[in-house]
Amino acid sequence: MVAVYAFNRAIVRRPARSAVLGLRSVDRGVPDVDALGEEHAAYIAALETLGVTVEVLPPLEEFPDSVFVEDPALVFSEGAILLRPGAPSRIGETAEIAPALRAAFGDVLDLPAPGFADGGDVLVMPEAVLIGLSARTDATGAADLVGRLERLGRRGRVVTPPAGVLHLKTGCSLLDDETMLATPVMAAAGLFPGFRIVETAPGEEAAANALRVNDAVLLGAGFPRTAERLTDLDFTVVTVKIDEVMKLDAGLSCMSLRWWAEA
Repeated sequence: MVAVYAFNRAIVRRPARSAVLGLRSVDRGVPDVDALGEEHAAYIAALETLGVTVEVLPPLEEFPDSVFVEDPALVFSEGAILLRPGAPSRIGETAEIAPALRAAFGDVLDLPAPGFADGGDVLVMPEAVLIGLSARTDATGAADLVGRLERLGRRGRVVTPPAGVLHLKTGCSLLDDETMLATPVMAAAGLFPGFRIVETAPGEEAAANALRVNDAVLLGAGFPRTAERLTDLDFTVVTVKIDEVMKLDAGLSCMSLRWWAEA
């Protein structure tokens, strides 16, 4: 069986100049769009180096947050699900990414109204797909998403992250079939029974949104103590600068839709 972190295809979208107007729950400053583009290009290069063929979609100026393609859709080897992002300014992104998904997948499902679900609240685990309730993912959307996952042969499980967590994956990421990286707050929430949990180093909570891709863990640059914890556990760590990305409440998982496509 192919591991849930084994990928050979990905879809990304280049950041728009309008990204300076992107959503920010915490004001870390206005992103430098040119630097954001450089970070995005380095991210694509990292995926390609790890064996992923990347399809790059053009920027969408009318949608400042559209570089974060993970929120309007989910993809699996079995098919794709078009989501309904919880932020009103992002709801139109689903229709924009739909053609690329219909070209790549034979089975593309729609999440029905009126519920909402963001891909940033969805964590694919070996035995289940976790769906975290948040300000962007409501109970109706989560329940409907469980039903759509069943149609693709996947089991969904709805969880409630700690208060104050923007997205489920803001505070955690899968490192391998038995190990999670998580902030101390997320680690204490009891959402991952049976998993070994590696906590982010003090002051490096933003490192929790890492991304396991094939044989390596992509980690934001600037989190040296968390990187050391992972290398001490024999993980291969590849660091990617995401200073501008983080100004938009985002991280490494947000910028791509990834799946394993059978030859």
